[in-house]
Amino acid sequence: MYNTLLKKQQQKEMEGKEQLKKSKVIKIDSQKSWEHHISHATNQNYPVVVHFSAFWCVPSIVMNPFFHELASTYQDVLFLTLDVDEVKEIASKLEIKAMPTFVLLSGGVTVDKIVGANPDEIRKRVDHFIHSACSNKSV
Repeated sequence: MYNTLLKKQQQKEMEGKEQLKKSKVIKIDSQKSWEHHISHATNQNYPVVVHFSAFWCVPSIVMNPFFHELASTYQDVLFLTLDVDEVKEIASKLEIKAMPTFVLLSGGVTVDKIVGANPDEIRKRVDHFIHSACSNKSV
């Protein structure tokens, strides 16, 4: 019986790891992590899309699957998620006042900010941002 439980646990862990591989969203949990990923994206000239959320905010939670789906759509784009209560200094620095807020960064600089849970508007603006970032990249 123990072996069966152990195998099921190992299978769940493998599925979890596979899900992490599929998800291109990186969770930021510290100022150091933020600086590392933003610096890397800036050096590689990757556009960045950040989902600022809070665990207690229902619209933020509802947007998580959409954000993961969006992340799987685009190559060469860094998707980050950040809980404003866990990394307050970054939320404060970027003047995040409501959740969810989606920030589009290029070269470490805010290019656009979308406040609220509006998947169609977010998809439209992210798509426009990424296409203009990619066309600038190839010039």
